[in-house]
Amino acid sequence: MHPINIGDFERAARERMERTAFEYYAGAACDERTLAANCDAFGRILIRPRVLVDVSRVDLATRVLGESIAMPIMLAPTAFNRLAHPDGECAAARAAAKAGTLMVASTLSTCTLEEIAAAGAGPLWFQLYVYKDREVTKALVARAERAGFRALVLTVDTPLLGRRERDVRNRFALPEHLAVANFASIKMDAERWGTQSSFSAYVHNLFDASLTWEAVAWLRSLTTLPILLKGILTAEDARLAVDHGADGIIVSNHGGRQLDGSTPAIVALPEVVDAVGGRTPVFMDGGIRRGTDVLKALALGARAVLIGRAYLWGLAADGEAGVSAVLSLLRDELQLAMALAGRPTIASIDRSAVSSS
Repeated sequence: MHPINIGDFERAARERMERTAFEYYAGAACDERTLAANCDAFGRILIRPRVLVDVSRVDLATRVLGESIAMPIMLAPTAFNRLAHPDGECAAARAAAKAGTLMVASTLSTCTLEEIAAAGAGPLWFQLYVYKDREVTKALVARAERAGFRALVLTVDTPLLGRRERDVRNRFALPEHLAVANFASIKMDAERWGTQSSFSAYVHNLFDASLTWEAVAWLRSLTTLPILLKGILTAEDARLAVDHGADGIIVSNHGGRQLDGSTPAIVALPEVVDAVGGRTPVFMDGGIRRGTDVLKALALGARAVLIGRAYLWGLAADGEAGVSAVLSLLRDELQLAMALAGRPTIASIDRSAVSSS
């Protein structure tokens, strides 16, 4: 049966993927309560439809950090895309470009950032971790600039890796034919990451757990590219992000993969939006499975949303065509939801469009 919703794509991915790889994508921290809460929280937000509004034309186009995109749905940074399909991140970049939207490429990709940039004709951002050896991160920034990436996304919620019990049980490691491609020529990667080393050990050995707000200024000293901070969930940190010059904030709990029991992203979103008071754009990821979810996030102040697992299921189901199908599906659902809610443009969507149950 041809997939007609994101759940169908997930079921297709489960059938096609090797089990431990699927569970790496599907799993989250500990009891996976935050993973479930990310999705469930959308069900407690109700849409308040307006009627007798001209919705003969519904316009999804918007702008993010000066970039025009066809819809407020972007691809989040996700690691190890070639677990889903041999074309990996390159296929996702091509699909994003064809859909007229933006992809955020992960540091932990299985295609190099240069390969991703060559594959995707659309705008690209590059997601960063800060390594203990800051020369590693410095080199990644320089490579991203040369390759034409248009912004940097610093993930700030991963000083250590959350306890992902599915991966522990499965002894998850990258298959021998795959590698963290951006580090293939760097000695530390060959020594500390391989088929016998866990992802948790990789993070513990290489990520800088001593990171503070100073890192934003340090990163700013390296580049003129816009810098977004991904992993903000509180008003306090949102204000600090603005004070330290962040060009954007992505409200995220890492898809529930870090601290189980943390706030669902859609619940944290209004708090963060109110805290920044329009001083910097706010985006969100976590739990987006329907076009109505996108509408609700926009109503609560997100400039756009990012999808992770949803596009991975499409990638596993049918490569580039599967990612394109997922983006098309969510675009069509959002367009219909906007029409039925009486909100024909992105600008017409505000908090009056929703209420809490």
